[in-house]
Amino acid sequence: MRLIKIGIANINTTVGAFKSNTEKIIFFMKKMNQEQCTIACFQEQAISGYPAEDLVQWKSFVSSQWECLERIAGESGNTKGIRTVYTLGLTVEHNGHLYNVNAVLCNGRILGIVPKEKLPTYGVFYEWRTFSPGIPGFMEKLGKMGIPFGDMIFSFPFGVIGVEVCEDIWSPDGPIRRRAYSGAEVIINASASPFRVGIVNTRKEVISTRAADNQAVVVYTNQYGGNDSLVFDGGGYINQNGLMIKEAPRWEEGFCTEIVDLNRTSRLRYENTTWRTDCKLYHETYHPVMMIESKEGPAANLEGYRFRIPANKSFFLPVKKEQRDPVQEYFNDLIQAMITGLDYFEKTKAFKKIGIALSGGKDSMLSLIICYLFAQKKFSNLSGNEKMKAIREYICCFSMPARYNSEETKSISAGICEELDVSFKEIPIQEAYENEMARVQAMLDQGEKLTEITKMNIQARIRGELMLNWSNSSGGMWIQTGNMSEKAVGYTTIGGDMMGAYSLIANIPKTVIIALLHSLYEKYKWKSVGAVLKSKASAELAENQEDEKDLMPFPVLDACMYLFVEEKKSPVCVYMILKSMWTDSEFKEMCPHYKQGMLKEWVKKFTRLFANSLFKWVLTPEAVHVGKLELDRERALQLPVVQSKEWLALDELDE
Repeated sequence: MRLIKIGIANINTTVGAFKSNTEKIIFFMKKMNQEQCTIACFQEQAISGYPAEDLVQWKSFVSSQWECLERIAGESGNTKGIRTVYTLGLTVEHNGHLYNVNAVLCNGRILGIVPKEKLPTYGVFYEWRTFSPGIPGFMEKLGKMGIPFGDMIFSFPFGVIGVEVCEDIWSPDGPIRRRAYSGAEVIINASASPFRVGIVNTRKEVISTRAADNQAVVVYTNQYGGNDSLVFDGGGYINQNGLMIKEAPRWEEGFCTEIVDLNRTSRLRYENTTWRTDCKLYHETYHPVMMIESKEGPAANLEGYRFRIPANKSFFLPVKKEQRDPVQEYFNDLIQAMITGLDYFEKTKAFKKIGIALSGGKDSMLSLIICYLFAQKKFSNLSGNEKMKAIREYICCFSMPARYNSEETKSISAGICEELDVSFKEIPIQEAYENEMARVQAMLDQGEKLTEITKMNIQARIRGELMLNWSNSSGGMWIQTGNMSEKAVGYTTIGGDMMGAYSLIANIPKTVIIALLHSLYEKYKWKSVGAVLKSKASAELAENQEDEKDLMPFPVLDACMYLFVEEKKSPVCVYMILKSMWTDSEFKEMCPHYKQGMLKEWVKKFTRLFANSLFKWVLTPEAVHVGKLELDRERALQLPVVQSKEWLALDELDE
């Protein structure tokens, strides 16, 4: 046997917080050293936090990271236990280039720096903007100390490791291939991979595939916490030659360990003729990656290490696992992502409390519930009345009714605040609404009158102004409560409900919000949640207003949004797909006044409204990223605001 213990750390870093990030790294270094870890792995950009974006263009931002690395390296030699090998990510400068790197440390020394080769510039990533890629086979010396820099692997008394960074593992032709063929048995991937719906299974499949293809132990460790609009779910994996043997907990800061027998990896390489043949062909064409020899690391088979025994103590029978409900996992991930997104509150340090304008509808209620769950976590060190008081002072809710707000929605707003025991105030705005209409009318020329849309928007803007003024005076962070479906078609008011400091649900479709509230109701049985689920969605800005009558049924709207925006289908294709998706009787169930030809008009309406609402996106606050399809012009969907509608070819729908 050749037993080693691998530690995976997930730390919640803040961009630019070098001192506190470094303190966390050192804290967990010592913890994993006390656990006698052979290797202890930290995430991508662990010193600076990720994403630092253009901050790396400040020379001091980069040089400070190196100073922290030297301090961390020094601490690696001050541990009282074994000589653990540590890996962690940072930014370094070399010959006029900036690199995103993974550093290898042991016993007080920086043994080598390996740059990231695959630099993503898609979705939320912009790494090619600032970083240069590592080059296969490239090797130089870094700094006055002559530290090895480039494409290399590392030999220790326990075995041979290779390191890489995040995107490197997503390509089958990444550095893992040549490093495994050059002798690396353990490949350590330091990652800062933001959470997106569905990404967890994809990660596991990719990691298992890479470990099997390269007949290696793949160790993957991910960043945890929220930075701006991105949330990172942490976690990590240890996969030996295609077999997943460890999954680190997600959505929490901490570390975990697992023992691996490296002789199993060696044996599987001996047995796998395909791998040996491919390795031979590789060496006939390419030179092996340089190996850095070190006697600093620990030996294998330390006292206390034990071979992994299956939980059921059978090497043949599968271990019985708890059946997971994929829908409930989906909801749990969404909730955790939004809670983690509220790191925005903690890390900006610009606010003292949270404020929510409650409408009595589903969107503001979900936003409040997420803030409440975040507050439960934030004040988890308190108990009893002290905790209740802290939460009551922390979350401030306001209902601002005018003439069109029903008693039902006002009751729902007050009810959920009573059930959660958070602060609630009702501030009527009818008088302010009438005064504002009179003032605007006085501004108009003779013959001009307030439009109906203006009358509706005035109410929303009064509420927005009140929330902004409250925020200025109280130091509160105003949570914007609009959903992605409304954002897609511009069913929001500039200066009103579209505004705020931060949004939790702006990238979540309305149909998902409704389903998520159903799940929360089943779990917590809050009466007000049950009541809001029975109510019809309404902006309540006009008499008998209903959102689905103004727009279209939410399932149809969300399907239009997915097909047109995510799948990039033409309006004609969208129409054909929707026509095959639902029958006329199903459309009638969603919309009692449905009649032939209405679906075609809905598709036209969505497309026109979507194109016309782009100018609003640049004014919306940052929102938690939770999926691939998101309406964020900076990080997700870069569309020109000024564009002709000709390319939409809506007339083809009539043909």
